[in-house]
Amino acid sequence: MKEKFLSIIVDRKKKDIALAKKKTSENQLMRRTAQRDKKRPFFENLKRYNGINTVNIIAEIKRASPSKGDISIGINPETLAQKYEMGGACALSVLTETRYFKGSLNDFKRARSASSLPMLRKDFMISSYQFYESCLLGADAVLLIARILTKTQLKDYLDLSKELNLDAMVEINSEEDLESANDAGAKLIGINNRNLGSFDTDIKTAMRLSSFLDTDQIAVAASGISKKQDIIENRSFGIYNFLIGESLVRADNTIGFLKSLCSS
Repeated sequence: MKEKFLSIIVDRKKKDIALAKKKTSENQLMRRTAQRDKKRPFFENLKRYNGINTVNIIAEIKRASPSKGDISIGINPETLAQKYEMGGACALSVLTETRYFKGSLNDFKRARSASSLPMLRKDFMISSYQFYESCLLGADAVLLIARILTKTQLKDYLDLSKELNLDAMVEINSEEDLESANDAGAKLIGINNRNLGSFDTDIKTAMRLSSFLDTDQIAVAASGISKKQDIIENRSFGIYNFLIGESLVRADNTIGFLKSLCSS
């Protein structure tokens, strides 16, 4: 499963999109995008920098993952979104992939209804259909995984995101991924410490790759961030944005734990 994970999930996603199109065509979604809610400031919040102690956290609503299995299947998206906002998160991330992460579009809608924070739709984006769908969900940003997209697709989807007033975070895990992101003109770079091919996690990945970013690019460290020391170490490399899911979902005191991370 590990080695074939990406190809399996992309194939599954293609089938899911084909089924969705039978219910609602892409043209229908396109016509309805004008009805989207007012965009919230996702990228702008990640650009906030008030000095060496700045910590911006994208708090994630995550039920499960292929690498960790069930994390917290019974979470309440509304309650968790409210706790994240009270804890000082600068944005929310919600998994909408159903089969392997056990998320849903409904999780996203429920979280958005309960919080004023900007929101990232985290999924495996492989079709323009999903971008129009994201607009109607009320997403403020989408995740683009460099590893599953061609350079042409990555550039086209970044352009489409801009056209639809969606911020886009490009996820990388290697120098090759970063090259693709740079060629496409990506400015917001999510550095995943977890290799989606092997599921191996190395917290130093973000620290290493962040040194190759241009001065006008913003880094977000993701995966494996579970304690203050992790944030302190990343910050010493100039990283002050973090996407944190599992450790927050599992925390006994979500608000207190998040506040402690934000004050690192």
